[in-house]
Amino acid sequence: MDELARQFLNRYQGGFPIEEQPFASIAAELDTDAGTLIASIQQLLEDGSLSRFGPLYDASSMGGSITLAAMSVPQDRFDEVAEIVNALPEVAHNYQREHELNMWFVLATETPELLQQAIDRIEQSANLPVYNFPKLQTFYLGLQISLDESGGVGTQPIPGPLKQGGMIIDEMDRSIVQATQGGLPLQKAPYTEVASICGCDTDTVLRRMRRMLDRGVIRRIGAIPNHYRLGLHGNGMSVWDVNDEKLRELGARVGRLDFVSHCYERPRHLPLWPYNLFAMVHGHDRDEVSAKLTEIATLLGSDCRQHDVLFSTRILKKTGLRLVD
Repeated sequence: MDELARQFLNRYQGGFPIEEQPFASIAAELDTDAGTLIASIQQLLEDGSLSRFGPLYDASSMGGSITLAAMSVPQDRFDEVAEIVNALPEVAHNYQREHELNMWFVLATETPELLQQAIDRIEQSANLPVYNFPKLQTFYLGLQISLDESGGVGTQPIPGPLKQGGMIIDEMDRSIVQATQGGLPLQKAPYTEVASICGCDTDTVLRRMRRMLDRGVIRRIGAIPNHYRLGLHGNGMSVWDVNDEKLRELGARVGRLDFVSHCYERPRHLPLWPYNLFAMVHGHDRDEVSAKLTEIATLLGSDCRQHDVLFSTRILKKTGLRLVD
């Protein structure tokens, strides 16, 4: 990765400007020109260093629903069921993990009713039960990857608190979400292109996207790194059976660890699933993740009865939220 690409990735995993000529202002900061910067971002997307570039939307902040779901899929049917699950546009991410529950996917919809309908369709098509793990509390969400000059990769928390609020989006907002949910156009005036797609003027797009960012509907705008491609090959979903009375305090402490990207309370499904605290841990390899799990276990102490880690073995789908007609 060249120096321009490295600097852009390190600085703009969030905070990409909402203005008429955003690439020009960033290019001036990075001592280049807009065309060269756009070509560099395009190359990062093509070689897989970025999963996507643009806004990250939060379904729950726009009045919708989002959940993590899991299935126990027989190995001889795994690819068949993955195809069924991935065919739904409501499925934003899907991973194969090492556990009896071996397929884990994120569903995002515009209403709770649509979420349940999507779960029902999967159960009926696959003829397998779906275990639903909605967020009950959010302790932390966000991880920034940093690349040093020698190509080494590290992690750090994304600065700033989670934005609260939300809003009900109208038809114009919805059009803007649909036009940008796959990424921002790589053009010198990307928001003008979005305006053209949505049948409005550029000021309308700028104003509405700023409002969505301010209200938490847009979590952030910028580069979405592919941590596997950049060297973080250890990806473990750690799960913990924590004393319910201490969960709020301990979950907040786990969420502050600089190697945790997501930390939530989610429901137990007894007897199969006794865990109520989920924390995603990233590292260069499994040994590094295991060492970090030891740190979490020490932090939780006797208030944690048992824990496990589900390592990812395959990315089955990774597109982010998609509003569907």
